[in-house]
Amino acid sequence: MITIVDYKAGNLTSVQLAFEHFGARVRITDDPKDVLAGSRVVFPGVGAAGAAMEQLAGLGLLDALRTVIGRGTPFLGICIGMQVLLEFSEEGETTCMGVLPGRVRRFRPRDPLCKIPQIGWNAVNIAKPHPLFAGIEDASEFYFVHSYYPAPADQVLIAGRTDYADAVFASAVARDNLFATQFHPERSGRIGLRLLENFADWNP
Repeated sequence: MITIVDYKAGNLTSVQLAFEHFGARVRITDDPKDVLAGSRVVFPGVGAAGAAMEQLAGLGLLDALRTVIGRGTPFLGICIGMQVLLEFSEEGETTCMGVLPGRVRRFRPRDPLCKIPQIGWNAVNIAKPHPLFAGIEDASEFYFVHSYYPAPADQVLIAGRTDYADAVFASAVARDNLFATQFHPERSGRIGLRLLENFADWNP
């Protein structure tokens, strides 16, 4: 059973449908007990870091997420679900979960015509091999929607990099049982479905 965390924002249905496309069993929940019971946990999201942290705290989900990550449950963070894993976000000067060292920074392109947020397809350059990238070619394009980008303090965490708005940023990070992406695999067509299917089969 894949447990999708419901923090009252985000694109939960599209993530659910993407997993169900290849037959995975999925449950959407905002109950910390269900999250703790999940054999695999996905934290997808859109929106602002501050609002996400407030919702997670209000629903009692912060400790549950830290527990499942700490005990080795396969965990996938998507977009905001990646950003809040870091220590701090410039979006609203927000203190985040601190599961991973680093910050979330705002794009500050020198070119005033560069569009922020980044909306659309961009290449992900694979920085290190990972089971979730199995069957996915280097520089494959995934779908992004974001104005802020992750900047992990430890370069070893970076599994994929993407270039946009004068920044080469971590578009995927990995550590032990944790994998997280700035892009949206559920909106990235065949390649995104392959990454989600790899997650469903992943046994770190």
